[in-house]
Amino acid sequence: MKNSLPKSLQPILWSVKIEDLNLEKDKIYIIHQILAFGNLKELKWLFNNYLLKEIKEIFLKHSIRIYRPQAFNFIKKIFLMIPSAKIDKSKYVATPLQSIR
Repeated sequence: MKNSLPKSLQPILWSVKIEDLNLEKDKIYIIHQILAFGNLKELKWLFNNYLLKEIKEIFLKHSIRIYRPQAFNFIKKIFLMIPSAKIDKSKYVATPLQSIR
């Protein structure tokens, strides 16, 4: 695993300066952000820098409600190949904001 993240990931990891992130200490944030918002190039970087087993483990044990339904299903079924029965979708999929009347 490399020691630093490429500056091209800053738009995906927007809440923290890329220079302040640590691949090991911040891996839950990094992995979820890239899975939820990354494109294929960024997903490739993720899988080149973390083991599939580690990505799956973080995805399953540290759920974060940031995924859009389409992204969640794509990541779960295609990239991580996780059976639907193992996951409570409500722990991952963000609900749209209700309009104020």
